[in-house]
Amino acid sequence: MKRREFIAGLGSSAAWPLTARAQQRVPTPLIGYLDSGPPQPKGPEASAFRAGLADAGFVEGQNLAIEYRWGNNDIRRIPSLATDLVRSRVAVLVTVGAHSSTFAAKGATSTIPIVFVFGDDPVQNGLADSLNRPDGNSTGVTFIDNELADKRLELLHHMVPGVTTVAFLSGTPNYFTYRQQTGAILAAGRQLGLEILIVECRDDRDFESAFDTMVQRQARALTIGNFPFSNLERIVALAARHKIPAIYPGRAFAAAGGLMSYTADLLAIFRQAGAQYVARILKGSKPADLPVQRPTKLWFVINLKTAKTLGLTVPPNLLAIADEVIE
Repeated sequence: MKRREFIAGLGSSAAWPLTARAQQRVPTPLIGYLDSGPPQPKGPEASAFRAGLADAGFVEGQNLAIEYRWGNNDIRRIPSLATDLVRSRVAVLVTVGAHSSTFAAKGATSTIPIVFVFGDDPVQNGLADSLNRPDGNSTGVTFIDNELADKRLELLHHMVPGVTTVAFLSGTPNYFTYRQQTGAILAAGRQLGLEILIVECRDDRDFESAFDTMVQRQARALTIGNFPFSNLERIVALAARHKIPAIYPGRAFAAAGGLMSYTADLLAIFRQAGAQYVARILKGSKPADLPVQRPTKLWFVINLKTAKTLGLTVPPNLLAIADEVIE
């Protein structure tokens, strides 16, 4: 081997370990995931979020790390959890569940990008200047749950047209969206000529007494508000026990035996949050340049087995528009 080629080879050999070490020093991005609800790291929503990230090339445990914080439906804990994630120097802070998660994140940082999955209007709530140009450090997806109260009531009215009084299971006035939700359902009731019975609950310990109130006040049907209660699945069992037809704000309730549900496709929304927001921010996009998106698909589910148990005949027009029928 010639001397010049030998020296060049030594130079290349020396450079290779330096390049390898430089590649190894590239930090793994850390995502903060703040959920106001109970711990469900393997639940359908968190799994859909991770699937969206994987679609865009980010896999937890390989080239991405995620720190999870769960409020367990205690809104008093949320601000400290948000502050803890900010101190961990996360690259992006994802907020889901109750309004408190997103507002706590906004209070904890004005620089770290925030991606929210939000059930209300982010413009009206001051989280974005507009849907097309959110500005600031936050953007995300709204599943417009608070806008669906009137449609849920309309579907329930078609299912049980003879019912004149419908209960609305609500939080108490201290909940952030209490006035908006109760106002919307009362207006929808007036439009349909229905009496709406607002039944307030502080938490899941009030569910039994809430149903006693419905029975005493002769409410023959039920719709559920979008409030961050624990153990919401208990409502399905109580509705079955008291033979009260109900429509729910999530497919999981219909799958668990609830009569009907009408909501945005939440799994698609969580996947979207991972692929189209967090992944793009990790690749250099700014939250202000990513428009807030509304759902493109709403999902109506009817449980025929539950309808039969309640002695109901499902109208053909409802069956025709159902996205899913559980038999």
